[in-house]
Amino acid sequence: MFNTILLFLLLSQIYWFWKGWRRLRRSRWSARTKMALGGATALAYLLALAYAMSWFGARHTPVRLTAGDALLGAPFAWWTASSLVALLALAVFWSVAYGVIGMAWVGRRLTARGRAPELPSPSRRVFLERAGAAVAAAPFVAGAYGLFYGRLNLETPTQPIRLKRLPAAFDGFRIAQLSDIHIGPFMTEEQIRKYVAIANAMKPDLVALTGDFVTWDPATQRAVVEALAGLRAPFGVFGCLGNHDAWAGVEDSITLLFRQANIPILRHQRVPIRLRGDSINLMGVDFASRRPFGPHSGSFMARFRTGLDGLMDPDQVNVLLSHNPDTFDRAAELGIDLTLSGHTHGGQLALEFISPEIAPSRLITPYVAGWFEKPGGQLYVNRGIGTIFVPMRLGAPPEITLFELKRS
Repeated sequence: MFNTILLFLLLSQIYWFWKGWRRLRRSRWSARTKMALGGATALAYLLALAYAMSWFGARHTPVRLTAGDALLGAPFAWWTASSLVALLALAVFWSVAYGVIGMAWVGRRLTARGRAPELPSPSRRVFLERAGAAVAAAPFVAGAYGLFYGRLNLETPTQPIRLKRLPAAFDGFRIAQLSDIHIGPFMTEEQIRKYVAIANAMKPDLVALTGDFVTWDPATQRAVVEALAGLRAPFGVFGCLGNHDAWAGVEDSITLLFRQANIPILRHQRVPIRLRGDSINLMGVDFASRRPFGPHSGSFMARFRTGLDGLMDPDQVNVLLSHNPDTFDRAAELGIDLTLSGHTHGGQLALEFISPEIAPSRLITPYVAGWFEKPGGQLYVNRGIGTIFVPMRLGAPPEITLFELKRS
């Protein structure tokens, strides 16, 4: 799938540069001006590409917004994502348009019966060209919205969770969940501290962190731990690890850093949360997957098969922290009452307001965002606060969720 996306991305870049060069050649500017504009555009593109691919030498991921990321990284990410979607949208538009035109032509041929064929309408051609231009422009406008507003439009929903076996002492117990931090130039240490303050203002009894604290660079782990160390809750802050934490090779080191900040990371562990003589069983597992998923797939799949064994307490309400929502199927089979997950970013670039099926994350899991229930348990998939690949969100705003446990 990744190779297919790269192929379409390459085709989109070739297509748009070809369109731009044709438009430039037809302009009334002098040949020297055309060459200067074409050369400047190509140079800017190559500089942005080199910066995005770190061709200027190995560099650590900054945890603040740098001039390079603002002037080169963000525009390049906006351009590549928008141009890819625009080309796909144009392909669909023109396929439908020419299909309709073709069927209309066949219909006219069948009903003409010797009459002169109807000439193509210039106004129809102009309309189609303008409609195609609007279709092509829409992804670029939407991408700009996702870059400047969508990724920062934080939501703080309150989700009631009704549990049949919840002890009376925990009726009204509040859990705040943060997920998918992805510290970097577009989720800075300063921004994380602001989200920490928002979470603290919710006055949760307990805070759950469900993984992907870093993205690729292990050098960013200390900064994200220091930013999250400001979280406060009477019954503690607990977490689990995500796939990017494993891919960055920081599972052990970031666990130690969090421990030093008094934030236990539950790695196939459980801990009782006690209140007025009653307790619930809080569990956490490392990232696990039922199918191959990038580097470390073997260990991910092994964890999926055995990761929950021995953690559940059948005599208590069980709450599981698991980055991958796919573990919900196994958790429900075991009777784990509530699973808190992340991983999907809610699709990040999702068009579910058009159709529930238009979300990239549906390619890897049916549990994209929000609350789910099946016999044996409940699941909530948090959209997270960070982004990956492109610093944009569309149809999937970031969130910090507050759960209120209720006796059913």
